[in-house]
Amino acid sequence: MKFIISRQELCDLTNRIQNIIALKTPIPILSNFLLVAIDNRLILTATDLTVGVRCSGSAKVFEPGATTIPARRFANLLRELTASHLEISVSDRDIATITADSSTFRLHGMPKGEYPALPDLSGAFQIRIKQRELKELFYRTAFAVSKEDNRYALTGVNVQVSQGSILFTGTDGKRLARAHCLASADLQLSAECIIPLKAVDEIVKSLTNDDDEAILSILPDKIAVEAGDIFIVTKLLTGDYPNVDEVIPKQTNTPVPLHRDELMSLLRQISLFTVDANHSVRFTFMPGELHLSVNTMDIGEGKVSMPMNYQGDRFDIAFNPHFFLDILRHSKQETISIGFSDAYNPTIISDGDATTNSHVTPLFVLMPMRLNEAVS
Repeated sequence: MKFIISRQELCDLTNRIQNIIALKTPIPILSNFLLVAIDNRLILTATDLTVGVRCSGSAKVFEPGATTIPARRFANLLRELTASHLEISVSDRDIATITADSSTFRLHGMPKGEYPALPDLSGAFQIRIKQRELKELFYRTAFAVSKEDNRYALTGVNVQVSQGSILFTGTDGKRLARAHCLASADLQLSAECIIPLKAVDEIVKSLTNDDDEAILSILPDKIAVEAGDIFIVTKLLTGDYPNVDEVIPKQTNTPVPLHRDELMSLLRQISLFTVDANHSVRFTFMPGELHLSVNTMDIGEGKVSMPMNYQGDRFDIAFNPHFFLDILRHSKQETISIGFSDAYNPTIISDGDATTNSHVTPLFVLMPMRLNEAVS
């Protein structure tokens, strides 16, 4: 095996898959990249047996072949080199010789035959969707996924496909984020799965913001995304995802529009006066004005306000400011709309006229907190 490749391209390839490599693993070969040189392409693969990623780049291949090489040491070496191109050759004993200008390095690898193969996806249900739309579906929902392992089914993004529509949902039981759009799929087929957050992060990192196509391949126990020269496959989370439709309010009052950037600024200010992530901020809706207030014994008191188009009676409700800020960060329009029925039931937050510049339609739901935790 022998090839020449641009150092920058090889750095880009290793950066795209390095996060898959586990820091500690009882299976030594999982600490390695699989390198395959063939047809003037270099193909790199990484897997932790749950998530697998494969990507490729152009190289001048003199002798085709394959080997595995210590991932983190190899990636760190590439970052330190300054040569524009590298020559890499591999002996029959899987020793890789890396030549960079006048420098030479040798890394001991392991035979390619010991490296786990990525799963076979024959017979998978396929969906075609623009990369930017798939990226936005994940972006709008993954932030709300639970970080607590005891709620296993909630630690991933739920994906439902039905009648050519694809619906993504993330929730931790206190907030919920949904987004849906149309996709190219067999209208007669339906599927549902839960994608683990680690795989979601890798998929989002690999997708572009353009109209290039991505292909989702869904099987009962795994899902894969192919986008350009990168292929990501992951095992799915097991368990039943809760019926979150039950917590989405069917009716609320007339939605109140709020300027997103101004509200974000005020929430960042007022959240400095909260003790921890479980403290709430009181939202007081008054004719023409929104007041935010918080009072904590150890820190002090904060009160801020902003103008808004609200003409109803005074209404008080309390929210976790960090959860509300997360929703605002994952909204894109100049204004958001908030709709509530009372101070105790879920509140709907929508991203203004989100369909103006995108085919992805988002919806956010936030549970209120107890009012007596905030200053009146």
